[in-house]
Amino acid sequence: MHAVRLHAFGPAENLRYERVPDPRPGPGQVRIAVAAAGVHLVDTALREGLRLGPVPAPAELPAIPGREVAGTVDALGEGVDPAWLGRRVAAHLGMAPGGYAELAVAGTERLHPLPGSLSEDHAVALVGTGRTAMGILRFAELSPADTVLVLAAAGGIGSLLVQYARHRGATVVGAAGGPEKVRTVEELGADLAVDYTRGDWAERIREKFGDRPVTYLFEGVGGGLGRSATALLAPGGSHLSYGYASTGFSPEGQAVLSEEEQRELGVTSLSVLGRPMFDRVGGMGNIRVLEEEAMALAAAGVLVPPVHHFPLAHAARAHRALETRATLGKVVLVP
Repeated sequence: MHAVRLHAFGPAENLRYERVPDPRPGPGQVRIAVAAAGVHLVDTALREGLRLGPVPAPAELPAIPGREVAGTVDALGEGVDPAWLGRRVAAHLGMAPGGYAELAVAGTERLHPLPGSLSEDHAVALVGTGRTAMGILRFAELSPADTVLVLAAAGGIGSLLVQYARHRGATVVGAAGGPEKVRTVEELGADLAVDYTRGDWAERIREKFGDRPVTYLFEGVGGGLGRSATALLAPGGSHLSYGYASTGFSPEGQAVLSEEEQRELGVTSLSVLGRPMFDRVGGMGNIRVLEEEAMALAAAGVLVPPVHHFPLAHAARAHRALETRATLGKVVLVP
């Protein structure tokens, strides 16, 4: 088969498209003929040899990156129900990567059968990025009374949060970088889409909705942009931080407010990734429930993830585009 392998930690150019032996499924495993492989911002950090939270960089190189795949089961390991053979599935591979390939191996406990209405590229956007969005939403009880602000609203997570908030009847403001991304946010159904590369983006929100209109701020950008958005929170509002994409991979870039700042503004501000999210679902071992929620909402037509496709052979280009914020929605590799 063909796969993308990382031979040395460092820049995207260290990802090489090459021929490698076909993997064989072990006991309790299946092999998936991959139709779509998800690319996550975390992948770019692991490529550089960094550890992010519980996710370690590869212990041995060369290694095949990627933890999100969707495709058709084409081989079974010992003890696997024959009914899996030929089924379309999606899987999050967990701590064992191998997704940037034409064939990938996964345990049956990780498989999600795909309904006919759900394409492989949409499914792969939901099994990882979708579960994170569902986890973030465990900290919010959205209703038509809410005004929601989503930063990076044209990204993989942000686009799903916009759609879900609209589904719940909330008023939705989506902020994104550049005219093309703003148009995407409008197409997703936001009541107002603003370009946060312009200096007047916050003023545009105030002009339309008032001085401090936001009841929920969904924010994974961090840095000065994330902190400036907290000034739009209404008294009693909630800032849910899930990253710091604008500041590299240093946790110091997260925009969570201090306890004193929270008291002054009368708001709550917290980081929801990692342990807080796991605790909401009863531990990391239960995180599959978030994958199931995302899949169910997609099957019902509530979530339709925007997808930015790259050929598998161009994985390095996909990484560069993701790192420079030149992508829309979920980045997906297609063998």
